[in-house]
Amino acid sequence: MPVIAVVGGQWGDEGKGKVIDSLAEKAKVVARFSGGDNAGHTVINPYGEFRMHLVPSGIFYPGVTCIIGNGVVINPAVLLDEIANLKKHGVDISHLIISDRAHLIMPYHTLLDGLEEERRGKGALGTTRRGVGPAFTDKVARMGIRTGDLSNKDLFHSKLSSILEFKNAILTKVYGHSPLLLEEIFEQYCRYGEQLAPLIQETNSIIRQSLARGELLFLESAQGTLLDPDFGTYPYVTSSSPLAGGGSIGAGISPMAFDRIIGVFKAYITRVGSGPMPTELKDEVGKLIREKGHEYGATTGRPRRCGWFDAVAGRFATQVNGFSDIALTHLDIFDGFSSIKICTAYKFDNKILDSFPSDIAILEKCQPVYEELSGWQESIREIRNFDQLPLEARRYINRLEELLSCSISFIAVGSRREQTIRVRPILPG
Repeated sequence: MPVIAVVGGQWGDEGKGKVIDSLAEKAKVVARFSGGDNAGHTVINPYGEFRMHLVPSGIFYPGVTCIIGNGVVINPAVLLDEIANLKKHGVDISHLIISDRAHLIMPYHTLLDGLEEERRGKGALGTTRRGVGPAFTDKVARMGIRTGDLSNKDLFHSKLSSILEFKNAILTKVYGHSPLLLEEIFEQYCRYGEQLAPLIQETNSIIRQSLARGELLFLESAQGTLLDPDFGTYPYVTSSSPLAGGGSIGAGISPMAFDRIIGVFKAYITRVGSGPMPTELKDEVGKLIREKGHEYGATTGRPRRCGWFDAVAGRFATQVNGFSDIALTHLDIFDGFSSIKICTAYKFDNKILDSFPSDIAILEKCQPVYEELSGWQESIREIRNFDQLPLEARRYINRLEELLSCSISFIAVGSRREQTIRVRPILPG
């Protein structure tokens, strides 16, 4: 019963959607297990170009059951828009299922998210203001509303009435905002519930049955390891665990079922929002990487901060998740670079650190220690065999493998599905 988890190894935006879209053809189930519509997976295939915020990236394969798992928080309006766009492009969404345990993002979540960011001023965390953090807060505080609640209008109304009384007190007394209207939200979400009702099911039994049949199942993470609320650069983190371990909870799968854990890394590194980033390039090289890589947020459109590959952070992500394989994306962005740098250690207080600090006060003061490698001039976008890559590209990949102590089994040399190099087999059989 092979389960393959696909997890971001950096600060998100590594290309997980591309990897899933390229590998999911043999899968029977693809389950998204974390995050909300603050994540955006870009997929380019024969159907067109899509920015997937909630729907799993396996949706383009008709025989693949796609599950939005219990670990995801869902804004129904965003999901319905995403479904409508897929349908418009001829994508069959009849194999999409939503867990009845998944929590809903409510209007007060998005409102409070924005108000709190404004209150923080210069100390803002840089959230997407999509209400994801407040929705996860309510989930833990046992004040959440789940997709399954929408089928019982009396229960839903009762829950919403109690919660909204509390939220309105915060809105009016803490932020000086006008209160939200109960009946307006109730009616709106009842309409959402009616539209989504055919898709909402108990998903854990579907996953168990698939595993019992020995079918291939992919777990799709959102964001990246360095945004994990426990192991990331806290407090500049996300609100649910994007680690492989989060897949067990967010989809309801025993960790004993995991066969492989694929860590997805860009050939460089990016970050959106605030927080330390030791290898950030604020010069013309950083701008060049941003423009060549189209490094603007799929969800917010914000320009991403770009930097050289950080092998210190990469080793940490590999160890925390137990990556069996690495998928390296955006390697083609280095076409035409005369040299490429890799951060192999940090310098802090006249000491060399080769491990990722848990204290961001230290990380903020770390200076990267670089190793410089020769680049290559030719385009690699049409290469499909590892041995055909320029010698300099192969040396770069081999050095990353040494630094991360993990094999790079998949290389993306472009954004389209076919622009990939399969270095080693990942899929069973």
